[in-house]
Amino acid sequence: MNNNNISDYCPNKIGRTYSIAGDLELQVNVTSNPYNIPLDQLFAMAARINKKRSFLFVSKVLGKHIPVQPYVSLLSGVSLALMLQQALHGEVAKDLLPLAIQGMTEPLQAEAAYKEIMSHRLSLPQSVAFIGFAETATAIGHAVFQTFGHNGSYIHTTREVIDGLPSIISFSEEHSHAVAHYCYALDADLLTQADLVVLVDDEITTGKTSLNIIRDMQGKFPKKAYYVLALLDWRTEKDQEQFRKLELELDISIHVISLIKGEVEVQGSSESIPRQEHARLQAANQNDSIDFIYVDQLFRHVPPAANERPYLRDSGRFGLTSEDCQQSDQVVTQAAELLKQARKGTTTLCVGTGEFMYLPMRIAAEMGEGVVYQSTTRSPIHCIDREGYAVQVGYPYPAPEDPDVTYFLYNIKEGQYDDLFLFMEREVDHAAMQPLLEILLTRGLKQIHIVMFSPQTTAWKEHATWQTGALGQ
Repeated sequence: MNNNNISDYCPNKIGRTYSIAGDLELQVNVTSNPYNIPLDQLFAMAARINKKRSFLFVSKVLGKHIPVQPYVSLLSGVSLALMLQQALHGEVAKDLLPLAIQGMTEPLQAEAAYKEIMSHRLSLPQSVAFIGFAETATAIGHAVFQTFGHNGSYIHTTREVIDGLPSIISFSEEHSHAVAHYCYALDADLLTQADLVVLVDDEITTGKTSLNIIRDMQGKFPKKAYYVLALLDWRTEKDQEQFRKLELELDISIHVISLIKGEVEVQGSSESIPRQEHARLQAANQNDSIDFIYVDQLFRHVPPAANERPYLRDSGRFGLTSEDCQQSDQVVTQAAELLKQARKGTTTLCVGTGEFMYLPMRIAAEMGEGVVYQSTTRSPIHCIDREGYAVQVGYPYPAPEDPDVTYFLYNIKEGQYDDLFLFMEREVDHAAMQPLLEILLTRGLKQIHIVMFSPQTTAWKEHATWQTGALGQ
């Protein structure tokens, strides 16, 4: 990796070249970094297995491909919430934004910073609907929404097709490996009655995804103003011109807020990079090293109640209001206390699955010291075992919920953790879990805990060793 003798603290100078892999290089020119955040604390680079976009900014704060201290990830959303409040109010509570930035970049201070900021529960001057983009920004979007104490609602888009529910918004993410987005609000009034819509993404490269959803929404839930929040904004002048054109066409205003702004220039391609296969070790003692923990009794589920494997009401996929926040906080703490008792060592990894990121992240944050968090992902990435490269090891597997969809688990090396908690929103067929469990059983873990948020079915009773009522008794 070539830093070109440029400090991360000098955002207005011509930037930095990342030699990613093969002949693939990325020139990053930062034009705005108002909080002087070192780039290396926000992201590392990897090569995507994608003809539409060959590179990937692998976030060090989102908790997706790289394990992070969970409070760091939560603070990335809180930071954007504070910047939004500043834009809407013209001011922000004294010292809160610097505190959030400091906690996000210094993990040892993250918990104290998060708790201090959340004790204030910010206010919104008008009714705001927050929308997080699947799959990577479902948690950060939820964290932005949760920072405000009232007058807000939240929903995240999804790549899943849910039978029996109409999608109130449909749009595409053109560069993605999974293009279509859907939105299943149980109450469309969340969007109808909102004065303002705030879209939350982890990164804006061209901005087409934001433009696509705004165009679809404006025909169904017209607004006068939209805000787009992202940690990174890499739009070119040409891309920004597309935003201005849509503003004129629809007679709206679109405001973009980000921690870092700049432009990128790609040279080379990822297509010539050879795939690196990782040999799997022979797993042993499967029956002794896996347990199943059910926490479904603590959380609300989406009706109909007859569905024995229901979706979670508290996930954000179907819409939440500010009034839901207090109840969510209480059950998160209860779940964390239960799971903390099951820990087998001092180093623990908590893993969310796909879009199901925020609740696992919140629970992980309260499970004690030595806990880090990340999530599985649909993103196909070249794994290269090289120092400084963002994704060194990874394994594909068919999604337990849909075997036609491939997911990936990255950056979990053998012997790295004592135990691992895998959070599953819905129970699936036992056989469908086997490919993922076989991967986990090669990681040298003392214990693997499968945490289920849907009710236990008869078919699973012989496999589950604990339920919520049994822990701590």
